Amino acid sequence: MNQRKNKPVIGISIGDINGIGAEVTMKALLDNRIQKLITPVIYAHGKAMTFYRKQLEMEDFNFMQIKSIDEVHHKKINLINVVDESPEVLPGVETHEAGRLALAALDHAIQDLKAEKIEALVTAPLNKNNINSEELKFVGHTEYLTAAFEANDSLMFLVSEDIRVGVVTGHIPLKDVAKKVTSENIRKKLNLMLRSLTDDFAISKPKIAVLGLNPHAGEDGLLGDEEINIIQPVIREFKDKGHLVFGPYSADGFFGMMHQKKFDGVLAMYHDQGLIPFKSLAFETGVNFTAGLPIIRTSPDHGTAYNIAGKNMADEGSMRAAILQAYDIIRNKGNWDEEE
Repeated sequence: MNQRKNKPVIGISIGDINGIGAEVTMKALLDNRIQKLITPVIYAHGKAMTFYRKQLEMEDFNFMQIKSIDEVHHKKINLINVVDESPEVLPGVETHEAGRLALAALDHAIQDLKAEKIEALVTAPLNKNNINSEELKFVGHTEYLTAAFEANDSLMFLVSEDIRVGVVTGHIPLKDVAKKVTSENIRKKLNLMLRSLTDDFAISKPKIAVLGLNPHAGEDGLLGDEEINIIQPVIREFKDKGHLVFGPYSADGFFGMMHQKKFDGVLAMYHDQGLIPFKSLAFETGVNFTAGLPIIRTSPDHGTAYNIAGKNMADEGSMRAAILQAYDIIRNKGNWDEEE
């Protein structure tokens, strides 16, 4: 992406307007540090943001509606209406209308990413249920963006200051996990993690821990043989190539002893094995980053939280961290020169 003057433009797709996405976005963007670093563009609808501005008594939150990304104003919070009709906002209620708007916001942002009009995308939480239809099977942001940018593969990478966790298998049923824990898949995810830690996080010689699949990492074959037959050989391959890759470790003992602090990245075998400890340790500051794409995408690590939507109870820490992480990755990848 060509370097330009002004500030990097970061898009924010609003997600489900009946969840906490609008609230955490507004609160995060009121942070003066963020407004000094980036030019935000919210993909949503002005009525929804105005509703929450009044509902949450955030009169100091102001935005400028623009028709397209080409009208972006670098001294304002910009907003693009992604649907023509004014949506009904019902905090805490799952509606098909909110699902349509969430998908429209994501699609509009994707088009601007493809046109290189924005430097990164931060996705606010959405609800898969009200997006899914007979025409579209929406599994998650990660899979949708991977397909949209025709990437061969991607890595769900949960990151925070003291812990970075990626997963070999993501949004699939637990009964299918073992079948997907193959040498090829582990190899792909390790390569993606190594490349991301180097390029996106500016770590010259990353050190990675690989977790086992079975309890106690298989107990030398007593509790499963995937560690012996699949995981260990791949680790040896990477070590032979000079990479700092270690394991397989028993997940419970690894996180129980806080060993994640000794590594730049941790590769878990499946979703909950990695995300439960991550969210336990870094829920308020955690960021979901999709590594391996030709674009930069981050997200807060929480969901729509319907139960507190519209009640001014949502913590914006993860959304703020997601925006700042996107900005840091832009700089680390050399896509921005602050001295211009």
